[in-house]
Amino acid sequence: MPGFIPRHTYRNLTIAGTCGKIEGMRVPAVLMVVLMAAAGCAVGAPGSRPAEHPLNTPPTSTGEVVAVGTVELPAAVPVSPDPRIGAVFVGDTQLHSCTGSVLDSPGGDLVLTAAHCLADGVPAQFVPAFSDASADAQVWSIDDVYLDPRWSASQDQRADYAIVRVSDSAGERIESRVGGGLHIGTPPAANTAVRVIGYPMGVGGGPVSCAGPTGAAQDGYPSLPCDGMVGGTSGAPWLAGSTIVGIVGGLDGGGCREDASFSPPFDASMHAVLARAEAGGPGDQAPASFGSDDC
Repeated sequence: MPGFIPRHTYRNLTIAGTCGKIEGMRVPAVLMVVLMAAAGCAVGAPGSRPAEHPLNTPPTSTGEVVAVGTVELPAAVPVSPDPRIGAVFVGDTQLHSCTGSVLDSPGGDLVLTAAHCLADGVPAQFVPAFSDASADAQVWSIDDVYLDPRWSASQDQRADYAIVRVSDSAGERIESRVGGGLHIGTPPAANTAVRVIGYPMGVGGGPVSCAGPTGAAQDGYPSLPCDGMVGGTSGAPWLAGSTIVGIVGGLDGGGCREDASFSPPFDASMHAVLARAEAGGPGDQAPASFGSDDC
């Protein structure tokens, strides 16, 4: 399991052993995947299962609490997969670097993730309910990407969300396959009870979840005090029932610390992106380069 690092940036990271060695890097996860593949890391279909995996703790549905200073925070724990939530694979590797969730939509083929998880010219796939325990991983190709114009123009962190259209080789609709989709709501007020499910970056493994009350917004970004939502959980949905009220992302790509997460605010612009995606028009071109955060 990867160490506790910011959601999408990796500082002074060393990748050694059979994957070669990449040091002193501080880059988005999507670029890290490409660098790791170039360095000789495991390459194969996202649905293939490695012999070993980094998450060996048995699934559980109960939360934990950790003490940070004098404050007790809810903590992320391994959970059984939710069929509507899955791992995002960028490039032709077995490494998943982000999280996405299936949306309820007229076409039944839309998935929500963080915009910083995607890059122009880099293929991406989505695997719902991904887990080492599953022998039948369903791989869906990300075909079209819908972005807020603010993200396309300047990677405005308030617009760090992407809605993507997916397809599989059998021509099925993903929403039907997973038994339904989630709805997009509005930003949560402080003390709203939410549950977050995401996939720590790695090869194999499974999801983790954290449940607790949201904190006060910071500069307009909803916040969630929770320990352990680490790199790879970018795009993870904040669930209030079956409604997504946020995703890990936004401010500093979701936060610089492992004990607090942020979300881009789900404002009118976000719902305009959803409307475009539902209408089925042409997608947008994701940025080919990445800005830096303030971590």
